[in-house]
Amino acid sequence: MLKKLFWLICIIISIYVFLHVNNHWIVITEEVFESEYIPDSFNGYRITQVSDLHDALFGENQEKLIEKVRATDPDVIFITGDVIDSNRYQLERSMKAVQGFTRIADVYYVIGNHEVAVNQVREIYDAMESLGVHILPNDAVIVERDGERIAIAGIEDPLNGVDTQTMLNIALENVPKDMFTLLLAHRPEKFDIYMENNLDLVFSGHAHGGQIRIPFVGGLVAPGQGFFPKYTAGFYEENNTTMNVSRGLGNSVVPYRIFNLPEIVVVELKAL
Repeated sequence: MLKKLFWLICIIISIYVFLHVNNHWIVITEEVFESEYIPDSFNGYRITQVSDLHDALFGENQEKLIEKVRATDPDVIFITGDVIDSNRYQLERSMKAVQGFTRIADVYYVIGNHEVAVNQVREIYDAMESLGVHILPNDAVIVERDGERIAIAGIEDPLNGVDTQTMLNIALENVPKDMFTLLLAHRPEKFDIYMENNLDLVFSGHAHGGQIRIPFVGGLVAPGQGFFPKYTAGFYEENNTTMNVSRGLGNSVVPYRIFNLPEIVVVELKAL
């Protein structure tokens, strides 16, 4: 009887440790994006992407997450939506992380579906702007480096009632057609639309890596894509458009990740 109880306790502890590691051990994924359209002065430009925090907590005052981002040595930080969770809405907790990011590099932000669902978009935008974050509500900015320029554009989530193409039309209205353009857009399932607009490099999230990742198969399920989703993690390329999908950091309806560690993505631009 004691032996069975001992093994039962060991199994319970093992499951707890497994789940804790799968949901709190942040990994850094490094990618290189090569293109002849990248200006020479942006060669080596490092973009750190943080997505789908969902009010998760990584260390006291988010210090673990902040230090992980700092270690990536970014030139710029992109936050691609769902920084909060509509089921909990602990904005102050997530803003602790964002505040830390702003001390590392310029930060650009677009909302995800959870910001829209909680109906607090204006409050979140105000909080972001008070920290010096560049918000991109269907907008674009031109970034200059040593006399050369690229565009950073962003669109809101279509849960706001506006279709993706319309939001892209607004965001890209003042971006020259031949300018190398980065897009922050929460939803990867809209890849066909991003491709039709000839966007160079898109940063997305939303899929949570498929939540449960089956070894050698991929993600199990993702919002907007259903079971065995096509877009869950890494680079996807078609025609002249590449999309990077982050597995993200936090959870929402499903409380646990399995074989799917929280992820920070670094994309380094390489001019050809």
